[in-house]
Amino acid sequence: MIPMPPKDIQQLQRRYYQYLKLEKSFSDNTVEAYQRDLKKFTEFAEAEKINLMSPALNDFHQFSAILIDLGIHPLSLSRILSGVRSFYRFLLMSGEIDDDPTELLEFPQRPKHLPDVLTVDEVDSIMQAIDLSQTEGQRNKAMIEVLFSCGLRVSELCNLKISDLYLDEGFIRVVGKGAKQRLVPISSKAIEELRLYFVDRNAIDVKQGYEDYVFVSNRRKKNLSRIMVFHIIKELVELAGIRKTVSPHTFRHSFATCLLDGGANLRAIQTMLGHESINTTEMYLHINTIHLREELMNHHPRYMKNRSRV
Repeated sequence: MIPMPPKDIQQLQRRYYQYLKLEKSFSDNTVEAYQRDLKKFTEFAEAEKINLMSPALNDFHQFSAILIDLGIHPLSLSRILSGVRSFYRFLLMSGEIDDDPTELLEFPQRPKHLPDVLTVDEVDSIMQAIDLSQTEGQRNKAMIEVLFSCGLRVSELCNLKISDLYLDEGFIRVVGKGAKQRLVPISSKAIEELRLYFVDRNAIDVKQGYEDYVFVSNRRKKNLSRIMVFHIIKELVELAGIRKTVSPHTFRHSFATCLLDGGANLRAIQTMLGHESINTTEMYLHINTIHLREELMNHHPRYMKNRSRV
Protein backbone atom coordinates (compact mmCIF):
# COMPACT_ATOMS: atom_id res chain seq x y z
CA MET A 1 0.00 0.00 0.00
CA ILE A 2 1.29 3.44 -0.97
CA PRO A 3 1.76 5.66 2.13
CA MET A 4 -0.93 8.29 2.52
CA PRO A 5 0.10 11.95 2.60
CA PRO A 6 0.33 13.32 6.19
CA LYS A 7 -2.57 15.66 5.49
CA ASP A 8 -4.86 12.72 4.59
CA ILE A 9 -3.84 10.79 7.72
CA GLN A 10 -4.55 13.83 9.89
CA GLN A 11 -7.98 14.06 8.26
CA LEU A 12 -8.63 10.41 9.12
CA GLN A 13 -7.60 11.05 12.70
CA ARG A 14 -9.97 14.00 12.98
CA ARG A 15 -12.80 11.79 11.69
CA TYR A 16 -11.84 9.18 14.26
CA TYR A 17 -11.97 11.68 17.14
CA GLN A 18 -15.36 12.90 15.93
CA TYR A 19 -16.52 9.26 15.83
CA LEU A 20 -15.41 8.74 19.45
CA LYS A 21 -17.14 11.89 20.61
CA LEU A 22 -20.35 11.85 18.56
CA GLU A 23 -21.06 8.18 17.87
CA LYS A 24 -19.43 6.56 20.90
CA SER A 25 -20.45 9.48 23.17
CA PHE A 26 -17.11 9.49 24.95
CA SER A 27 -16.29 12.41 27.24
CA ASP A 28 -13.78 15.07 26.22
CA ASN A 29 -11.25 13.64 28.70
CA THR A 30 -11.61 10.12 27.25
CA VAL A 31 -11.26 11.39 23.68
CA GLU A 32 -8.13 13.32 24.68
CA ALA A 33 -6.69 10.16 26.26
CA TYR A 34 -7.31 8.19 23.05
CA GLN A 35 -5.74 11.04 21.12
CA ARG A 36 -2.59 10.99 23.28
CA ASP A 37 -2.28 7.22 22.96
CA LEU A 38 -2.65 7.28 19.19
CA LYS A 39 -0.13 10.13 18.97
CA LYS A 40 2.46 7.94 20.72
CA PHE A 41 2.09 5.28 18.05
CA THR A 42 2.00 7.70 15.11
CA GLU A 43 5.22 9.36 16.32
CA PHE A 44 6.81 5.93 16.66
CA ALA A 45 5.62 4.97 13.15
CA GLU A 46 6.98 8.18 11.70
CA ALA A 47 10.38 7.70 13.36
CA GLU A 48 10.59 4.09 12.14
CA LYS A 49 9.25 4.99 8.65
CA ILE A 50 6.27 2.65 9.09
CA ASN A 51 3.28 3.07 6.80
CA LEU A 52 0.54 4.00 9.26
CA MET A 53 -2.13 2.45 7.01
CA SER A 54 -0.48 -0.97 6.88
CA PRO A 55 1.71 -1.66 9.93
CA ALA A 56 2.92 -5.19 10.57
CA LEU A 57 2.21 -7.09 13.78
CA ASN A 58 5.91 -6.88 14.62
CA ASP A 59 5.68 -3.08 14.51
CA PHE A 60 3.20 -3.17 17.39
CA HIS A 61 5.46 -5.60 19.25
CA GLN A 62 8.40 -3.22 18.82
CA PHE A 63 6.26 -0.31 19.99
CA SER A 64 5.22 -2.32 23.07
CA ALA A 65 8.83 -3.27 23.78
CA ILE A 66 9.84 0.40 23.85
CA LEU A 67 7.07 1.20 26.35
CA ILE A 68 8.04 -1.77 28.53
CA ASP A 69 11.68 -0.65 28.40
CA LEU A 70 10.56 2.74 29.70
CA GLY A 71 9.11 1.03 32.79
CA ILE A 72 5.47 1.64 31.84
CA HIS A 73 2.91 -0.34 33.85
CA PRO A 74 1.32 -3.27 32.01
CA LEU A 75 -2.06 -1.70 32.71
CA SER A 76 -0.97 1.56 31.10
CA LEU A 77 0.47 -0.37 28.17
CA SER A 78 -2.84 -2.22 27.73
CA ARG A 79 -4.69 1.10 27.73
CA ILE A 80 -2.38 2.54 25.07
CA LEU A 81 -2.68 -0.55 22.87
CA SER A 82 -6.46 -0.46 23.28
CA GLY A 83 -6.46 3.10 21.97
CA VAL A 84 -4.34 2.10 18.97
CA ARG A 85 -6.55 -0.92 18.25
CA SER A 86 -9.65 1.26 18.45
CA PHE A 87 -8.24 3.49 15.69
CA TYR A 88 -7.58 0.57 13.33
CA ARG A 89 -11.00 -0.90 13.98
CA PHE A 90 -12.45 2.48 13.03
CA LEU A 91 -10.42 2.43 9.81
CA LEU A 92 -11.69 -1.09 9.04
CA MET A 93 -15.29 -0.12 9.76
CA SER A 94 -14.90 2.99 7.56
CA GLY A 95 -13.56 0.95 4.66
CA GLU A 96 -10.17 2.68 4.74
CA ILE A 97 -8.32 -0.63 5.25
CA ASP A 98 -9.22 -4.21 4.31
CA ASP A 99 -7.79 -5.98 7.36
CA ASP A 100 -7.27 -5.06 11.00
CA PRO A 101 -3.48 -5.19 11.64
CA THR A 102 -4.10 -5.37 15.41
CA GLU A 103 -6.30 -8.48 15.21
CA LEU A 104 -3.57 -10.84 16.46
CA LEU A 105 -2.05 -8.32 18.88
CA GLU A 106 -1.82 -9.77 22.38
CA PHE A 107 -2.18 -7.52 25.37
CA PRO A 108 0.10 -7.85 28.41
CA GLN A 109 -1.29 -9.86 31.26
CA ARG A 110 -1.69 -8.11 34.57
CA PRO A 111 1.12 -9.29 36.86
CA LYS A 112 0.44 -10.17 40.47
CA HIS A 113 2.71 -7.38 41.68
CA LEU A 114 2.76 -4.18 39.63
CA PRO A 115 5.79 -1.90 40.03
CA ASP A 116 4.80 1.23 41.91
CA VAL A 117 4.95 4.71 40.45
CA LEU A 118 4.85 7.89 42.54
CA THR A 119 2.52 10.79 41.91
CA VAL A 120 3.85 14.35 42.05
CA ASP A 121 2.08 14.83 45.39
CA GLU A 122 3.76 11.71 46.80
CA VAL A 123 7.17 12.95 45.67
CA ASP A 124 6.43 16.26 47.38
CA SER A 125 5.40 14.38 50.55
CA ILE A 126 8.73 12.56 50.58
CA MET A 127 10.55 15.86 50.17
CA GLN A 128 8.56 17.39 53.03
CA ALA A 129 9.49 14.46 55.29
CA ILE A 130 13.15 15.49 55.14
CA ASP A 131 14.47 17.13 58.30
CA LEU A 132 16.49 20.08 57.06
CA SER A 133 17.93 20.67 60.52
CA GLN A 134 20.01 17.51 60.03
CA THR A 135 23.38 17.93 58.30
CA GLU A 136 22.39 15.53 55.52
CA GLY A 137 18.89 16.99 55.09
CA GLN A 138 19.55 19.33 52.17
CA ARG A 139 21.70 16.68 50.47
CA ASN A 140 18.80 14.22 50.58
CA LYS A 141 16.38 16.83 49.28
CA ALA A 142 18.65 17.61 46.32
CA MET A 143 19.16 13.89 45.71
CA ILE A 144 15.41 13.14 45.54
CA GLU A 145 14.79 16.13 43.29
CA VAL A 146 17.55 15.12 40.86
CA LEU A 147 16.22 11.54 40.71
CA PHE A 148 12.70 12.70 39.93
CA SER A 149 13.57 15.60 37.61
CA CYS A 150 16.24 13.79 35.59
CA GLY A 151 15.23 10.10 35.69
CA LEU A 152 18.69 8.86 36.67
CA ARG A 153 19.65 5.31 37.56
CA VAL A 154 20.91 5.00 41.14
CA SER A 155 24.43 4.22 39.89
CA GLU A 156 24.33 7.37 37.72
CA LEU A 157 23.29 9.43 40.74
CA CYS A 158 26.05 8.00 42.93
CA ASN A 159 28.68 8.66 40.26
CA LEU A 160 27.48 12.15 39.29
CA LYS A 161 30.40 14.60 39.30
CA ILE A 162 30.50 18.33 39.95
CA SER A 163 32.34 18.66 36.64
CA ASP A 164 29.29 17.06 34.98
CA LEU A 165 26.98 19.89 36.08
CA TYR A 166 26.17 22.68 33.65
CA LEU A 167 23.64 24.38 35.86
CA ASP A 168 23.77 27.77 34.15
CA GLU A 169 22.89 26.03 30.88
CA GLY A 170 20.27 23.79 32.56
CA PHE A 171 21.88 20.41 31.79
CA ILE A 172 23.87 17.66 33.47
CA ARG A 173 26.17 15.14 31.82
CA VAL A 174 25.36 11.57 32.82
CA VAL A 175 27.61 8.55 32.40
CA GLY A 176 25.32 5.56 31.89
CA LYS A 177 25.70 1.87 31.08
CA GLY A 178 28.73 1.02 28.99
CA ALA A 179 30.28 4.39 29.93
CA LYS A 180 27.96 6.06 27.39
CA GLN A 181 27.49 9.75 28.03
CA ARG A 182 24.33 11.77 27.55
CA LEU A 183 23.16 15.28 28.37
CA VAL A 184 19.96 15.49 30.41
CA PRO A 185 17.99 18.68 31.12
CA ILE A 186 17.65 19.58 34.80
CA SER A 187 14.77 21.56 36.30
CA SER A 188 15.24 24.92 38.01
CA LYS A 189 13.83 23.29 41.17
CA ALA A 190 16.60 20.66 41.15
CA ILE A 191 19.21 23.35 40.41
CA GLU A 192 17.96 25.37 43.38
CA GLU A 193 18.17 22.36 45.71
CA LEU A 194 21.66 21.49 44.47
CA ARG A 195 22.97 25.00 45.04
CA LEU A 196 21.56 25.01 48.58
CA TYR A 197 23.20 21.63 49.17
CA PHE A 198 26.61 22.85 47.98
CA VAL A 199 26.70 25.27 50.93
CA ASP A 200 26.79 22.21 53.22
CA ARG A 201 28.88 20.05 50.91
CA ASN A 202 31.67 22.63 50.69
CA ALA A 203 32.10 22.30 54.47
CA ILE A 204 32.82 18.55 54.22
CA ASP A 205 36.48 17.52 54.17
CA VAL A 206 36.05 15.00 51.35
CA LYS A 207 38.67 12.23 51.02
CA GLN A 208 41.28 12.57 48.31
CA GLY A 209 40.05 11.20 45.03
CA TYR A 210 36.40 11.92 45.82
CA GLU A 211 36.45 15.71 45.60
CA ASP A 212 34.50 15.82 42.33
CA TYR A 213 31.52 13.70 43.42
CA VAL A 214 28.24 15.57 43.94
CA PHE A 215 26.58 13.46 46.61
CA VAL A 216 28.92 12.53 49.45
CA SER A 217 28.51 10.99 52.90
CA ASN A 218 29.13 13.31 55.84
CA ARG A 219 30.59 10.43 57.82
CA ARG A 220 32.52 8.43 55.20
CA LYS A 221 33.70 11.54 53.30
CA LYS A 222 33.17 9.60 50.03
CA ASN A 223 30.45 9.47 47.41
CA LEU A 224 27.19 7.81 48.44
CA SER A 225 26.85 4.10 47.66
CA ARG A 226 23.81 2.46 46.07
CA ILE A 227 22.94 0.80 49.38
CA MET A 228 23.05 4.13 51.21
CA VAL A 229 20.67 5.71 48.68
CA PHE A 230 18.27 2.77 49.01
CA HIS A 231 18.34 3.11 52.80
CA ILE A 232 17.78 6.89 52.75
CA ILE A 233 14.81 6.58 50.42
CA LYS A 234 13.27 3.73 52.43
CA GLU A 235 13.41 5.83 55.61
CA LEU A 236 11.94 8.91 53.93
CA VAL A 237 9.10 6.93 52.36
CA GLU A 238 8.19 5.52 55.77
CA LEU A 239 8.30 8.99 57.34
CA ALA A 240 6.04 10.32 54.57
CA GLY A 241 3.49 7.57 55.32
CA ILE A 242 3.58 6.19 51.78
CA ARG A 243 2.73 2.50 51.65
CA LYS A 244 4.03 1.80 48.17
CA THR A 245 7.21 -0.17 47.55
CA VAL A 246 9.64 2.60 46.63
CA SER A 247 13.26 2.34 45.52
CA PRO A 248 15.54 4.77 43.66
CA HIS A 249 14.36 3.14 40.43
CA THR A 250 10.77 4.10 41.32
CA PHE A 251 11.68 7.75 40.71
CA ARG A 252 13.05 6.80 37.29
CA HIS A 253 9.78 5.00 36.43
CA SER A 254 7.83 7.98 37.76
CA PHE A 255 9.90 10.35 35.60
CA ALA A 256 9.14 8.31 32.47
CA THR A 257 5.47 7.87 33.36
CA CYS A 258 4.98 11.60 33.95
CA LEU A 259 6.44 12.36 30.55
CA LEU A 260 4.52 9.61 28.78
CA ASP A 261 1.21 10.58 30.35
CA GLY A 262 1.91 14.20 29.48
CA GLY A 263 2.32 13.29 25.82
CA ALA A 264 6.11 13.53 25.44
CA ASN A 265 7.81 12.00 22.42
CA LEU A 266 8.88 8.38 22.99
CA ARG A 267 12.27 8.89 21.38
CA ALA A 268 12.94 11.90 23.59
CA ILE A 269 12.08 9.86 26.72
CA GLN A 270 14.36 7.03 25.55
CA THR A 271 17.22 9.43 24.98
CA MET A 272 16.83 11.10 28.38
CA LEU A 273 16.81 7.69 30.08
CA GLY A 274 19.92 6.61 28.19
CA HIS A 275 18.26 3.79 26.25
CA GLU A 276 19.92 4.73 22.98
CA SER A 277 23.28 6.22 22.08
CA ILE A 278 23.71 9.88 21.32
CA ASN A 279 25.97 11.12 18.53
CA THR A 280 28.58 13.16 20.38
CA THR A 281 29.36 15.72 17.67
CA GLU A 282 28.87 19.24 18.94
CA MET A 283 26.19 20.20 16.40
CA TYR A 284 24.05 17.14 17.08
CA LEU A 285 24.25 17.60 20.83
CA HIS A 286 23.17 21.22 20.50
CA ILE A 287 20.11 20.34 18.45
CA ASN A 288 19.26 17.27 20.51
CA THR A 289 19.49 18.90 23.93
CA ILE A 290 17.34 21.84 22.92
CA HIS A 291 14.68 19.37 21.76
CA LEU A 292 14.93 17.37 24.98
CA ARG A 293 14.56 20.48 27.10
CA GLU A 294 11.44 21.45 25.15
CA GLU A 295 9.97 18.00 25.77
CA LEU A 296 10.57 18.34 29.51
CA MET A 297 9.29 21.92 29.68
CA ASN A 298 6.07 20.83 28.01
CA HIS A 299 5.43 17.49 29.69
CA HIS A 300 7.18 17.03 33.09
CA PRO A 301 5.35 18.52 36.12
CA ARG A 302 8.51 19.94 37.71
CA TYR A 303 9.34 21.91 34.57
CA MET A 304 5.74 22.91 33.84
CA LYS A 305 5.36 24.36 37.36
CA ASN A 306 8.51 26.41 37.00
CA ARG A 307 7.49 27.62 33.55
CA SER A 308 4.15 28.91 34.88
CA ARG A 309 6.00 31.16 37.33
CA VAL A 310 7.95 32.91 34.60
